Amino acid sequence: MFAVIKTGGKQYSVAAEDTITVMTLVGEPGDKIIFDNVLMLVGETETKLGAPFLEGISVTGEIVAHGRGPKVIAFKKRRRQNSKRKRGHRQDLTTVRIVSLGV
Repeated sequence: MFAVIKTGGKQYSVAAEDTITVMTLVGEPGDKIIFDNVLMLVGETETKLGAPFLEGISVTGEIVAHGRGPKVIAFKKRRRQNSKRKRGHRQDLTTVRIVSLGV
């Protein structure tokens, strides 16, 4: 059994006891998070599709840790103009362990 959820503008395929890394969520490690934006739920015998979301279905997760992603360098250079710019960025991320799927 697995579900497809939407959080932080992205979609994730999750099953029970999975660990996913998503954009920063509010809460402390150990707090429960409920994902209400469930797009699809696949069970043993049936598949439920939302239009766009499933009503009454949610996925529960637990915050494991907060952290930051790898540094991404954005470098721009214009040739023969002595013009260049270097920027770095690290995205704030949250690690979530999926506890349960369903109602």
